[in-house]
Amino acid sequence: MHPTSKAPRELKVVLINDAASVGATLAKFLPNVQVKHIKRTRGLFSKTIGIAYEILRSHGDVYHVNYLLQDCYVALKLRKRPLLAHAHGSDLRYTLKRGMLGRIVMYNLKNADRVIVSTSDILPIAKEYSEDAEYVPNPVDTSLFYPAKKRESVGKTKVLIGSNANWAVKGTDMAIRALSKMKDRVAVSLIGQGAVLQRTIELARSLGLEVELLEPVTHERMNSYYWDSDVVMDHFVYGSVSMVALEAIACGRPVITNVSSKYPEYNEFPIHDVDNEDKIAQTLDEQNMRGLWEKEYSYLKARHDPKIVAGQDRSIYDDLINRRAK
Repeated sequence: MHPTSKAPRELKVVLINDAASVGATLAKFLPNVQVKHIKRTRGLFSKTIGIAYEILRSHGDVYHVNYLLQDCYVALKLRKRPLLAHAHGSDLRYTLKRGMLGRIVMYNLKNADRVIVSTSDILPIAKEYSEDAEYVPNPVDTSLFYPAKKRESVGKTKVLIGSNANWAVKGTDMAIRALSKMKDRVAVSLIGQGAVLQRTIELARSLGLEVELLEPVTHERMNSYYWDSDVVMDHFVYGSVSMVALEAIACGRPVITNVSSKYPEYNEFPIHDVDNEDKIAQTLDEQNMRGLWEKEYSYLKARHDPKIVAGQDRSIYDDLINRRAK
């Protein structure tokens, strides 16, 4: 450090809720920040009275809320300022359109001191209500997810469908149909969870595709599933890079997923518009897979390094505090 430069002053940040462990990762890597992380479960008490009580008792220089749901609404009503509202996808894609919960999301968009989004596809939605909304990439916890030696390729290519079984949101049915076209060359595994898990199993069975069901595990143990695969497949619907894809890439495995070419934030991602079963099968072709992981990993290191992302968030915190002081 230059002798005349000053380290940023220590801040107290109240981090509320989490999304795909993004908050927990930020807490590890935020520079000069003391974090109080208020978490909740999906239980009725925890996500209502419990979370409200914890927010009421909290004190910080900045309040960073993951998901624009009731937690964010309660924090705003309790005048916890400055407040950074962090949208993660489903809150703006779906919940915003749903009755009372939708009105809560809209209130949060309009009243937060700053809005950031974790995926490019929801940025235009956020900007309709908050003009200065911006995209901040998700950080990947490189202490958990890092390249490991590739397993010895013996026989079939091991393909892991890493996202939950959901046809409408994830396009799991497209992945199954694509893999069934090369069933003699692939060994497919799927984590045993999701809205349409049974339908997905039945679809695979009807197409003659064998699928190994894996036990759902904690976020900290997902790395073992990535390391045990040759290729990871994620979603094929909404066109953004998810945490499943990022963490699998960080673990040294090439990922096939739908990343839309219409979002400039993803221009450097090496594959685009893989949004139907023919394109999925074509991308999985051995010739097209050559060098894919190296390109994906280069993108990851440039955009999703946890220290870089945490630095961006720290700058936003400082800006919020300075604006409030004026």
